[in-house]
Amino acid sequence: MELAKIEALLDSYFKGETSLDQENMLRDYFSTATIAPHLMAYQGLFVGLKNAQKEVSEREVSLPESSTNSRSWWLSIAATLVILLGVVGLQFPANQMTTEEQHALAEFNKSRTTLLLMSKSFNKGTQELAVISQFTETKNRILK
Repeated sequence: MELAKIEALLDSYFKGETSLDQENMLRDYFSTATIAPHLMAYQGLFVGLKNAQKEVSEREVSLPESSTNSRSWWLSIAATLVILLGVVGLQFPANQMTTEEQHALAEFNKSRTTLLLMSKSFNKGTQELAVISQFTETKNRILK
């Protein structure tokens, strides 16, 4: 087999881009006696993979039977309880405001209303100043 092709296959193999046929070609190449000296380091890897492919386990594997029916039954009960607690929590909120907090909220709303009124007044004054500055600019142009 051509050495350049083997080196290209090795690069592709280590990038994870080879097909099974290409990997078989690499295993076959490294199991032969004519291997390029600079590729001898990879011989143990591919010979080991070829030998591992032939191994068969004689041990019997037994998996525990899963009880999916009982598990799904418990999961459905848990989901129902979570939904029920969520609905009850929304119906009866836990944090009721104290009278002191209600009084503070009312005072805050009054202050907010007052500040909005002041803001509107300042905005009117700013608009009038803009008109005055335009008047001044026009007067200066005429008097020049």
